[in-house]
Amino acid sequence: MAKTRGTRPDGAPPAMGDLYYLLVDSPWPRLLGIIAALFLIGNALFALGYLAGGDGIQNARPGSFTDAFFFSVQTMATLGYGRLAPRAVWANVLVTVEVLTGVLGLAMVTGLVFAKFSRLTARVVFSRVAVVTRHDGVLALMFRMANARGNQIVEAQIRAVLARDETTAEGETMRRFHDLGLVRDRNPLFTLTWTAIHPITATSPLFGATPEGLAAVGAEVVVSLVGIDETVSQTIHARHTYASTEIVWGARLQDILRRLPDGRRQVDYARFHDVEPTAER
Repeated sequence: MAKTRGTRPDGAPPAMGDLYYLLVDSPWPRLLGIIAALFLIGNALFALGYLAGGDGIQNARPGSFTDAFFFSVQTMATLGYGRLAPRAVWANVLVTVEVLTGVLGLAMVTGLVFAKFSRLTARVVFSRVAVVTRHDGVLALMFRMANARGNQIVEAQIRAVLARDETTAEGETMRRFHDLGLVRDRNPLFTLTWTAIHPITATSPLFGATPEGLAAVGAEVVVSLVGIDETVSQTIHARHTYASTEIVWGARLQDILRRLPDGRRQVDYARFHDVEPTAER
């Protein structure tokens, strides 16, 4: 089952802002690859333009694409000319266009790289599965998170929502969202781990639910976390989705806290995603 995600509606007009967000959201290797590809393609096109006009580059070999390409690189990067230089009016016009293109391109690339460097992301790890087990005598949905960065997230807030397909009285199927109340949805200082607990009481949207029933309505639990990174004092957020197949019934999260000989507690992240069956399974 596909997890909830946004898609562009058919017929929606394209927006340049979408391209900006796409590039900023791209991994570094992809972004650098796109920049390098555009740089090479742009210089190749300008090199063809210089060749199409004939002998317009001083000291270049006649018909040499290599000389025209590296002349284009020097022009676009505004490096200053050495042996090669424009010597015809049309070549100088093309140089003017390419310099303007290079300046604008450099400004856009600088903005993208700066935006990506300054974009703070939360390194919050969510357990691979959520579990349904008894907690304090009540059936509860549980999952946990860890702050993988090692610093502190101040005033962290978490919200869990159950998304499922429901049919209205008119027979129309709609995707509806129901808040899942948590025992503790705020943490003044999120440093290591945090286990979220939703008691499945009579008022819970999960009351009376079964694994088969949740799968039939395409149910999933959407989790979002917001807080302030103490190091840079910026708001950060993280999100995760648990599909119905990622909710394990009759199991509990393994204990990952252990006490050291000196009395301090240590988190065993090697077992962070591990679960174990309960007697009720």
